[in-house]
Amino acid sequence: MRKENIPPLLTHEKLPKLLNISSQKLEESYWKGIIKNYQKHDLEAIQFKKDLGPVESGTMVIGGETIHIIRGFPKIRRALLLQPALNKHFSKEVAVEEKMNGYNVRIAQIDQQIIALTRGGYICPYTTRKATEILDLDDFFQNNPEMVICGEMVGTLNPYVSHYYPEVGKLGFRIFDLREKQSNTPLTVMDKRKLLKEYGLEPVHLMGIFPVDEAPEKIMGIVRDLGVNNREGVVMKDPMMQLEPLKYTSSQAQALELEYALSYPFDLAQAFLFSRIIREGFQAYEMAESTDELSERAFRMGESILYPMLETIKRVEKGEVAAEDLVIEVGNENEAEEFIRHLRDLKVMAKLVEIKDGKAVIRRIHQSTNDRVKNYLHGGLY
Repeated sequence: MRKENIPPLLTHEKLPKLLNISSQKLEESYWKGIIKNYQKHDLEAIQFKKDLGPVESGTMVIGGETIHIIRGFPKIRRALLLQPALNKHFSKEVAVEEKMNGYNVRIAQIDQQIIALTRGGYICPYTTRKATEILDLDDFFQNNPEMVICGEMVGTLNPYVSHYYPEVGKLGFRIFDLREKQSNTPLTVMDKRKLLKEYGLEPVHLMGIFPVDEAPEKIMGIVRDLGVNNREGVVMKDPMMQLEPLKYTSSQAQALELEYALSYPFDLAQAFLFSRIIREGFQAYEMAESTDELSERAFRMGESILYPMLETIKRVEKGEVAAEDLVIEVGNENEAEEFIRHLRDLKVMAKLVEIKDGKAVIRRIHQSTNDRVKNYLHGGLY
């Protein structure tokens, strides 16, 4: 092994025991690119880019006065058909929480510094700043230093997924889990809500706790109502958090995702299209929709695929760029540029358009869509 190039933190004598992974496996994984050195924000840290043994993708290990391990948020699997999935997966009761349309954030305290990590294990400067503005976290972390707050950043000034919630407005944070830092063990649904209430922190909406045999019908009705109100869906949990949760989303949310992806078809569509179509097919089957309801679903789905792609082709044909404008609140230009550097670390092409009235407009360019649409408009072959 080329030990001279391995990050010192990766060879710390305590790390194999803390992670339950051998030192040899850690070093091998570094050379394979599964573990990356993270040199940002004056931190000595490593990231897990993929799952490794018991450690989840997105895990961040940070050195300092002590070693801090912020485990990645576990992937939540999806139920395509509620009735058989819930009966097979849960034994007694199902707690149903709202799944909000934003981006997954973990907030933790590291040697008296509060940081916010996005799903892949990157510290986002904008999210860190806004989380500490929106939430009063000092007392919580003073008394719960080994806890990680897992939640969704939502609102119209959300730079990753902009979605309007009447009760949130520009930007807000809703908490769906509290987990122990090193073990990733979550609090139970009710213990979580009790602790959050003590500190004035807001959880996602608990839609109810239902017996398993009643849950499918109840959840189907909840998801229908959420969809009509332009909301995303639900996460279904064992109230004691001893089983993995499942998720289920509304048809309207799936259509909005398709609309977004097909606006930039050569950058996003391949990752979005097939899974959303599959979800729609199984949901339509289980809901046993009428002819009119099925026609409405098909119409909504077709519109979300065709129209946004057509609009993008027309824009590029006029000489415009296939891009989307993100709006964030900033105190100065340095904060905007810091966020752009963060996006570039994520391999996102972005540039600052303007800063006005405390808001920065950042243009995210979807280069593949731009280049390939231009090529086809000029006779290129597919």
